[in-house]
Amino acid sequence: MSDAVAGPDGALRCPWALSTEDYVTYHDEEWGRPVHGDDALYERLSLEAFQSGLSWITILRRREGFRAAFDGFRIAKVAAFTDADRERLLLDAGIIRNRLKIDATIANARVLADWAPGELDEFIWSHAPEPGPAPKTLGDVPAVTEASTALSKALKKRGLKFVGPTTAYALMQACGLVNDHLADCVARLP
Repeated sequence: MSDAVAGPDGALRCPWALSTEDYVTYHDEEWGRPVHGDDALYERLSLEAFQSGLSWITILRRREGFRAAFDGFRIAKVAAFTDADRERLLLDAGIIRNRLKIDATIANARVLADWAPGELDEFIWSHAPEPGPAPKTLGDVPAVTEASTALSKALKKRGLKFVGPTTAYALMQACGLVNDHLADCVARLP
């Protein structure tokens, strides 16, 4: 038995991906694909933190606004944000104007600015678990794992904020550290 559902083109997909065209594109072209590079991973980590408590589509539809507001999620640029930038972000309707999440995004950039080039990439990917069996149903897909808990603890120990185990697992899914596309999903990579 599989939870995969036929999409508009007849191909089987993870059911969460079919509610909007935005989701289909994100699911097929990005979610679960390996992401590398410090700035790219910082962006995903930040967006996952902003998603906490909200639906992913809310973040996905504001992604370009986030990129503009946070200077393309270039760690060095965001680390240099001032109080004026923080106030600007709190007034920016193109993003989620949550003070704690904005502060965490800036604080995380300041921490990461002191890391060596490539260190975030290496650090996150060092927590990738061994591949497991392909999930057949959504019930087979966890929200938290031992690996995401370990990654969360390790990131917090290094000074990062808004990186709980659920956020860490969502990051692992989105960036391809785990492959949670259902077994019958057209987007599942071998």
